[in-house]
Amino acid sequence: MLSFFSVILVVICLDQASKFWVMHHFLLHESRVVIPHFFNLTYITNNGAAFSMLAGQPALWRQVFFLCTASVALVLIGIAHRSYGRRSLYYTMALSLIAGGAIGNMIDRIRFGFVIDFLDVYIGSHHWPTFNIADSAITVGVTLFIFYNLLFDREASEQS
Repeated sequence: MLSFFSVILVVICLDQASKFWVMHHFLLHESRVVIPHFFNLTYITNNGAAFSMLAGQPALWRQVFFLCTASVALVLIGIAHRSYGRRSLYYTMALSLIAGGAIGNMIDRIRFGFVIDFLDVYIGSHHWPTFNIADSAITVGVTLFIFYNLLFDREASEQS
């Protein structure tokens, strides 16, 4: 349980600290090259979901929808942790990364009504949508959960 909440806290702290730094050292839409032709820091806001989905919907509807969705997801993560967390530290890590990322973006939505994004990965003129530490934690957590479930947990189930 300690590792579950520790990882959540680390993700939230890294996410919020990085967003605070960007907000105080960049102008909105300012971009700075970190690795030419591959990676920039670019301060943008996203009032939608992944890939700006639902960004055009009324603000109050969006806020209620995203906060309810995140709350339900956190309850489901807690339930999943009770069963999967006992099976492997990998599940604990995956679920805590997802929860920490969800909480990090939820904090932004409550404070600002939007999420702060700043990690801009691209090759030539092909840009991946700008993201943040919370988004990265969610992506890594989901990938770890699926990877471990498909490759290792199934193998253990088949052997028993």
